[in-house]
Amino acid sequence: MSINTFIQQEVLQARLRRSGIMVIYDPDGRYRDLCLELASDARRVIDASDSSIESREAALVALQELGQPNASLKELLIYVPARAPLTDEERQRDPFALYAACGAVFPESDGDEYLSLCLRYKADHATEVRRVFAQNPNPTFAMIDAIGSGTGWPQLQALLHVESARDLLFALLAPSDAQREALKSQEAWIAEAKALCESSLGLRLTTRAKSWGPVAEELWRFLLFSEFVFDLPVALPAALTDVPRALPEARPLVEDQCDRLRSDQRTQARYIERAEGIEKDLKLADACRGITDLGLLDTFPFEERTFFSQAVDALQRDNVDRVRQILARHGRSVWVGRGENQAQWQLLQAAAGLISACEDAERQLPDYARSQDTLIDFYVGSLREADRLQRELEQAVGDIGYGGEASAGIATTAAMARSAHRRLTDRVQDLFVKHLERSGWPPAGRLANADVFDKLVVPAIQESGRRVALLLIDALRYELGVELAKQLADEGQVTLQPAFAQLPTVTPVGMASLLPGAGRDLKVVRKNEQLGVVLGDQALPTVTQRMEVLRRQYGQRFAETSLKEFARGKFSLPATAELLVLRSNEMDGDFENNPEAAPGLLSRTFQQVRVALHKLADLGFQDAILATDHGFYLNTTLGPGDVCGKPPGAWLNVHDRLLLGDGSPSGANFVLAAGTLGIRGDFGQAAGPRAMVAYQAGVVYCHGGASLQEAVVPVIAVRLRVAEPQAGKQPTVTLTYKRGAKKITTRVPVFEITVGGGDLFSMDVVVDILLEAHDKAGGVVGEAKPGGPVNAATRILSLKPGDTVQVTLKMDEEFQGKFTVKALDPRTLTTYSKLDLETDYTV
Repeated sequence: MSINTFIQQEVLQARLRRSGIMVIYDPDGRYRDLCLELASDARRVIDASDSSIESREAALVALQELGQPNASLKELLIYVPARAPLTDEERQRDPFALYAACGAVFPESDGDEYLSLCLRYKADHATEVRRVFAQNPNPTFAMIDAIGSGTGWPQLQALLHVESARDLLFALLAPSDAQREALKSQEAWIAEAKALCESSLGLRLTTRAKSWGPVAEELWRFLLFSEFVFDLPVALPAALTDVPRALPEARPLVEDQCDRLRSDQRTQARYIERAEGIEKDLKLADACRGITDLGLLDTFPFEERTFFSQAVDALQRDNVDRVRQILARHGRSVWVGRGENQAQWQLLQAAAGLISACEDAERQLPDYARSQDTLIDFYVGSLREADRLQRELEQAVGDIGYGGEASAGIATTAAMARSAHRRLTDRVQDLFVKHLERSGWPPAGRLANADVFDKLVVPAIQESGRRVALLLIDALRYELGVELAKQLADEGQVTLQPAFAQLPTVTPVGMASLLPGAGRDLKVVRKNEQLGVVLGDQALPTVTQRMEVLRRQYGQRFAETSLKEFARGKFSLPATAELLVLRSNEMDGDFENNPEAAPGLLSRTFQQVRVALHKLADLGFQDAILATDHGFYLNTTLGPGDVCGKPPGAWLNVHDRLLLGDGSPSGANFVLAAGTLGIRGDFGQAAGPRAMVAYQAGVVYCHGGASLQEAVVPVIAVRLRVAEPQAGKQPTVTLTYKRGAKKITTRVPVFEITVGGGDLFSMDVVVDILLEAHDKAGGVVGEAKPGGPVNAATRILSLKPGDTVQVTLKMDEEFQGKFTVKALDPRTLTTYSKLDLETDYTV
């Protein structure tokens, strides 16, 4: 087919068939002859070249004929040797604009430009077409027809079972196993491959080898380096000027091939391996060391590090839009598949999100500052999001550490985000204390934590035969309760509401406040210069005494154990038990002992809760109520003066955030009557820092005092339901690692998880997945790193059939040897998929 025939059949006739009428504007006279050739009994062609008046009359007559019933004339084409009108004023002067409005017009868009038509016609010779146009902007049809004339690649097409030059090049770069075997079977294709590379890319292969390997190596280097050069906005360093690269005309094909290699899941790993090798061979990082702007693409891994630096710099300059642009573009980068890089970008994203959220909250804060109630509503509704983002930032910092090339950027980024959160927290705390002095605690007319048992648990267990579980989760602050409630939606009907903790917000007081009658009978007493808790006349120094209160009241209807033991199936539930208390203090213990690592350990408790609720439903429990003793604040911006001096007086220090006793106010402290803060017992007054600091230097994990983070806590009620068997074929979960590799060489390996379709009934099913690495004894030696598809609080992925994601596994620093990676159902801990691997770290 000639270019003339291509334009006639594939462009003009195809469009005319759809519209019936078409006006062709052609100021260069390029298409006049081929338009006249289209005339037939059913198609009238009117040429406006000679006489405008006569052509207008002829067009009007033809239009009338088209409107007649059973007319033999079916199509009208009007050829106008002039530029198409662009403005309304020009269209008013154009006698043929009416016909264009009734039908179609050519050219209609950039796709109708002569160059575009030639590229479509000679798709396999696009580079040569562009080269011809660069030399002559108006080549003849004969010149276009001559491009690639007599050339072809029959042997390559037969061997590789693909037709186009684009697909042939891709097959030479990354052949399938069958294609590679075919290339090995003979050498005759080499000549065609050289011709293909030269005609499509301008690459003259220099290898004299007769096998696929050297050809592919040269082609990979040429393509990747060419894309790098095309994207580079500055002059190429002198050390690289002699490296072969494509001419500008080949840029679209080069970028197409590189993008295809990066985005195709089957070739990503091969791309990474090749790009890393080429970068090393060409010493690109050294050659480009002085260049700060490398363009938009990260063809090679060293470019990704410069983009990270650019994002950090933009964050420092408060250019949030620039940070978002870089983050959005990097999210599609192939280098995010490397665990170390992924961790850095996740930290940057967490920092940017926290800074933005804090700025938004500070702008809104004046609208919610007028009363204690409005401030609490703001915290419960949206302000607590800043605490969630701060926790996720600290989790990212704990996961990544400060080693490696990007350490300065990571430290700077974390410091900026922490400072933004601290500024917001200080403003909120100042307002909170002022309202505390006016209104006291707990807020009037709201659910006090000390009334949770009597108001929520008692009515449930009063119903005969109803089984209720009370889960006491130590240190479950409100924002964590929100995240946990989201994860429990599959277990039944979930209701979340805020409650207001008993002061001081420490475990002995808070857990005692969750017992029957606590709102009426709980007292805080002084015993041997230590804080004591009494319920009525019963001292409650330990967990045993607190559980004994319930055992005396409910007898054989009561049972209790730890959440961990119950989730592991190591507790035998008595048949008479109707009230089961499950206790967990792991989160509080982790924060007390290692606050830097604790945010990354929260998921253990969340997983235990989910498994426990699933078991409770199977055991016939109808209700589960989750409550906590206190919240907390993470003070990660500690400085030399970040400590509060005590006010004058005789005080008992409670966990460095609250004082009980007698004394006088000072500028840095509030001092209130103990009863004003809901504290009954031996103490006349209570005092606390006005700022979010402690009475001792270096306290990161802050609780015990009065703040929104410490004293606003969640209560989650779940109306349990037994899971019904799902109809139809369920989705499958496939777990893969580096195209079948059996060893990991990094402590942050990246795995690919794919959820396959089941049947029509399961296409909308959300599959929750817990990814863990287990040693031979079943111990957890690796967990999914939060970020991207992995929930930061629960470490669970929620995917739908058809989803494919990459997940980084963080391995235990101390572990080496054989292990199994498992994709688990987080509710039942059954295994969807698993891989047996072993470590092979470079020491």
